[in-house]
Amino acid sequence: MEKQITLPPRDRFWRRAGGFVFALLFCWLGVTHAAGMPLNGAWGQVGPNDTPQSVLEAYRAGHLNSFDPSMLQQFPRSKRGSWVVIAAQPPWDNEERVLTVYPPPMGAISVIYAGQEHPLAIDDFSAPPHGHGRLAWRIPGTLPASAPILLRLEPSETLSAPIRFRILPWGDYLQRDAQWLVFASACFAVMLAMVLMALFFSLVLRDITYAWYAGYIVCYALIQGIQTGFVFHPLEWQWLAARTWLVGAAAVALSVAFASLFMMRFCDLQKHARLLRVPIMALAVGMIQLVLMRCSGIPLLIEVAQALLNPLLMIGAMLLLVAAIVAAVRGSRQAWFFLAGWTPLLLLTAATSAQVNGALPQLDWLNDASLAGGAFEALVLSLGLADRALSLRQDRDVVQVLADHDPLTHALNRRAWNERASALLEATPTRPIALLFLDLDHFKLLNDRHGHNTGDRALVAVATTLGAELRPADLFGRYGGEEFVALLDGIGAEEAMQVATRLCRRVHRLEIPVRDEEQLLSVSIGVAMRQRGDHLEALVERADQAMYRAKLHGRNRVCLDEITARPARITAAKHLHVVEKRRDDP
Repeated sequence: MEKQITLPPRDRFWRRAGGFVFALLFCWLGVTHAAGMPLNGAWGQVGPNDTPQSVLEAYRAGHLNSFDPSMLQQFPRSKRGSWVVIAAQPPWDNEERVLTVYPPPMGAISVIYAGQEHPLAIDDFSAPPHGHGRLAWRIPGTLPASAPILLRLEPSETLSAPIRFRILPWGDYLQRDAQWLVFASACFAVMLAMVLMALFFSLVLRDITYAWYAGYIVCYALIQGIQTGFVFHPLEWQWLAARTWLVGAAAVALSVAFASLFMMRFCDLQKHARLLRVPIMALAVGMIQLVLMRCSGIPLLIEVAQALLNPLLMIGAMLLLVAAIVAAVRGSRQAWFFLAGWTPLLLLTAATSAQVNGALPQLDWLNDASLAGGAFEALVLSLGLADRALSLRQDRDVVQVLADHDPLTHALNRRAWNERASALLEATPTRPIALLFLDLDHFKLLNDRHGHNTGDRALVAVATTLGAELRPADLFGRYGGEEFVALLDGIGAEEAMQVATRLCRRVHRLEIPVRDEEQLLSVSIGVAMRQRGDHLEALVERADQAMYRAKLHGRNRVCLDEITARPARITAAKHLHVVEKRRDDP
């Protein structure tokens, strides 16, 4: 019989996480590498007297510029727009099919077939069902697959991004569309989850670093949502349609501003790259000013902001990269997280910018890769924030330990002991509690005869011995100088006296000479039991007085405080009186 192997919970978690990542990667590869019908393409600028028939005739006569529709193609900006002709190559399939344009341009595109014009734009909410992450037109089966399809690209005020064309059978298109929707939704869900987590920790920990991170991821997600059309379809944010350029430009500038503010605190530039803090802060302020100029409504300021945006983006990206490298080399652990998340996005941005200028036409997956890169960066930076929080917590714990303990004996110092003892008294109002006040005998003479170094070693030895004799739950601390205190929870007076007596013997057995070999270091201990209504100061005072009585009676001994000892003496006297009376009776 085969033995069944059960993975531990942590391994199962990573296995499921790895399965999710591979499923997402497989879905992305299926979307970006979807095969379609072989196509030929041609284009030309729109003339003043052009008609669809004249353009098709010019295409058949070979007067248009040919291009490969399966690769990214950038069409020049013109006042009237551009004509594009897409023709499927054999073998032809006359079933219902879909023409897609990816990535979705911001301008409108019209498809002309069967004498009808079918305009479509990414922010058009009245059109038939859209494709997700692309423009899509359903081509009926009544139109022969061999017939060329004519498109008109409307003029755009901004620099047009390169696009590619594809014709897919209806069933294949639905499958690819669903895969892209799952992929994009997962990426945006990751970014949203990281934002919510960061905002929660920003409120709980009161750390603005998390808020800057959340602002950066929100802006980046908004940029990707606009570029991929996700905010239009499926989210259908109609309010954004008339403000796309304004919101997009503001999101780009604010993302750099938030990234700069986040990076300064996250990578601790104050410690690791102090000189770079000033230019990075200037970059953040400058980006915020660009947003204000872009939103001002003044044409001159808008043009200046538009002209400065791309140069500042390039300078800012390189500046953040250099600052992160410097901080990482100088010991910033979080800077490595920043580099791991920021560098892939920087490379993708550079490649996308090169595509706008006509390079890398075969890399049609860069747009989706930027979306996946945003989710990856959000995860990496979240791990960095978690690592930072753990480091800060460890540093805080170390500082707390140093603040609460005596640097010489490592016992609790007076402040920390008082705080914990008061808390214990308040938490246990009915349980018996004993307080031991210990003072080393002839310690000043030991310092005078043998020096302070010997006295320090004696204090360390005594503190170590006392701490080892007490229970872990007992509060032991150095009260000051050669004085120590111990709070014993849940024991009565008789047991407390036994513990104190044992401590006296243990200190004496250390055989630390004070004047000579005959006079050894010892300790006098006062014991006080908590009475109803006692506070810590009163308990310490009674134990201190009992300790002084122990010194007056010869040192190296234990004395119980008078309030606790009085009922015991009264009970003993009554018992003696009863015994004597019985003896006198006949």
